[in-house]
Amino acid sequence: VQLQASGGGLVQAGGSLRLSCAASGLPFDRYDIVWFRQAPGKEREGVSCISSGDGRTRYVDSVKGRFTISRDDAKNTVYLQMNSLKPEDTGVYYCGADLHCRLVGDMYYWGQGTLVTVSS
Repeated sequence: VQLQASGGGLVQAGGSLRLSCAASGLPFDRYDIVWFRQAPGKEREGVSCISSGDGRTRYVDSVKGRFTISRDDAKNTVYLQMNSLKPEDTGVYYCGADLHCRLVGDMYYWGQGTLVTVSS
């Protein structure tokens, strides 16, 4: 199983980025996908998740109204559209696959991270 996160980069505050999480080796349409992030010196934080099937979504309060998660099961990919970025959004963003759409706990599968840096 592989989960490949991409799309990170350096952006000014107020800017946008779109992250992608491409999966292989698992029945993608049966798994919920979760985005986490970890800022330097801080604990990992669940950011958003999207359920399989009905596509229900969840967001941590700090990104509501700014981030949008979506999935394309035909491409085995989940996206995280991040708008109005703030310096506190800086961190390494990881995607994980699990059977539950939750923003805490361990995942069945983890991908490698992609670095997002938001300058002020």
